[in-house]
Amino acid sequence: MDISEDRSSGMCVLRPKQARLDASVASGLRDALIERISRGEQTIIIDMGEVTFIDSSALGALIAAAKRLGPTGTIAVAAMATPVAKLFTLTRMDRVFLVSNSVHDAVKALAR
Repeated sequence: MDISEDRSSGMCVLRPKQARLDASVASGLRDALIERISRGEQTIIIDMGEVTFIDSSALGALIAAAKRLGPTGTIAVAAMATPVAKLFTLTRMDRVFLVSNSVHDAVKALAR
């Protein structure tokens, strides 16, 4: 899976470089998240700015990572396109993950 990483205010920011997060990339997404968690990241922001579609297998990868992280950490999802945001609302994943309009907003919310 093509994903870039940088830091914002000490937080790990991951940016998937695919428009579609589906079954063909879900395991790569999960592995990328688990790798960061294994190396000690407690706060991960996923910048969905380039993602226009997400399916249940990719949502499952996010959930698996959140479970691995446990209650001591946070995964935030930022900059979702309307179809992606609708799926998060429909599946109630917007109650599981911190959802923000931008990475900047996610950083501000997590810094509190």
